[in-house]
Amino acid sequence: MNVVFLKAAEVELNEGIIFYNIQLEGLGFEFSSEVKNTVKRIIENPEAWAPLSKRTRRCQTRRFPYGIIYQVRKKTLLIIAVMHLRRNPQTWKSRISKSMQ
Repeated sequence: MNVVFLKAAEVELNEGIIFYNIQLEGLGFEFSSEVKNTVKRIIENPEAWAPLSKRTRRCQTRRFPYGIIYQVRKKTLLIIAVMHLRRNPQTWKSRISKSMQ
């Protein structure tokens, strides 16, 4: 399965890495690794995680307070957001068209 990050999701991932590396050297790289492991879990069983809409789901990371918002589109896993769980949970909706939710 191909994995594609929306630009906004890439920015969120990079911001999280920078934030955690400022908190503790190397912690940002652990965050990045946790996101990668979460994406692997999604690929293994994409229907297992909480639905947010008809096509969109969220899988939480195990160690950090983040959720990976995604859609499966044919053979592609589209990462819509790498969202801190204390953020407004509706922000990802503006990233995709109404027909794709």
